[in-house]
Amino acid sequence: MYKKIIGIGMLVLLLIVSGCTPSPNNETEVIQNTEEEATKTVIIPSLQLDENYYRTILPYEESASRGLVVSNLATKYDMKEVETGLLRISQNEFSPDKYLFQEGQYLEGKTLESWLARSNQTKDGLNPSDEGLTGEEKAKNAPVYITHIVEQNYLVKEENTVKLAGISIGLALNSIYYYTKEDFGATYEEVLTQKRIEENGKKIAEEVVNRMRQIEGLADVPIVVGLFKQNSRNAVVPGTYFTYSTAPAGKNVSDWKPIDEEYILFPTGESEEKYRDLDTIFRNFKQDVETYFTNYTGVIGTAYFKDKQLQKWTITIPIQFYGTSEVIGFTQHLAGLVKDHFNPSMNIEVQVNSLNGAEALLIKKPGEEEPFVHIYAQ
Repeated sequence: MYKKIIGIGMLVLLLIVSGCTPSPNNETEVIQNTEEEATKTVIIPSLQLDENYYRTILPYEESASRGLVVSNLATKYDMKEVETGLLRISQNEFSPDKYLFQEGQYLEGKTLESWLARSNQTKDGLNPSDEGLTGEEKAKNAPVYITHIVEQNYLVKEENTVKLAGISIGLALNSIYYYTKEDFGATYEEVLTQKRIEENGKKIAEEVVNRMRQIEGLADVPIVVGLFKQNSRNAVVPGTYFTYSTAPAGKNVSDWKPIDEEYILFPTGESEEKYRDLDTIFRNFKQDVETYFTNYTGVIGTAYFKDKQLQKWTITIPIQFYGTSEVIGFTQHLAGLVKDHFNPSMNIEVQVNSLNGAEALLIKKPGEEEPFVHIYAQ
């Protein structure tokens, strides 16, 4: 049986209500699973910033596998999306109104390193054995499928205590397997088909849930598992989750639900092909930005789509400024362009950056005609 590394255990809840805290005499200890663990006092913030944000208990406990995402994923875009995308999936099963968030406390770094290895490297390796295979043979017959596992814990409050009520697991899968035919030789790519990624991802998911059921305290906890398809090493937009399943208490994953999400870079051939009307809007906006200020390095946009519908458009304008008045003038001009070019129903964020850092931020929420504008003080 796998051992729990850091348990939720006995937690004494310190409530924050109307800016007041209860007397220490009102604190209550609750022993879970008859384990003898140190009593912890936690704080639940009374304010929820947004209906899509989970409240997090304090003091904040970092993940038991903290830091692995940096070494296991190739781009900063995938590093962020593998976690934020899992948060979105989790909302389908664990409502932010009811559940509290905590970073994963059950899968520690050494455990994940063992699981992410090949089966001939560790007895728990989830990737296929490459024993006796050349680089090209590995790519064709035994590529590395899974490179990272994200764990998120979801808690519920019961009277003066909080307890674990659900877990979400994100499995980061390769879309491209990179290999060399000889030591220090050129790097080659083997593109993995969607069918191959999905079949192996689901197989790995079943094994991961089976192992987690053996961890003390997780036998009867609902576990959500999402499959994340990484983008290429050179991509400037992240990959996305493409399916997820919920394993009810005491059971494994079975009924997989599709996820239709994608990130598109504007302006590109892909954006023109898939979303021609939006591509035209962006190119016109970009052209008008250029007519005002020619000393720029480019205007790029990253659009997030769900079910083929635009959810958010983040536009980045890296530029060189020579004074505060110039920043103010340019930002005022941008505010007018955002209003003129983008439909009021769109969710738009424009970030203006220079070598000195962030210069200005413009945010237009759906239903608003004019954007909120903030100019950073240097």
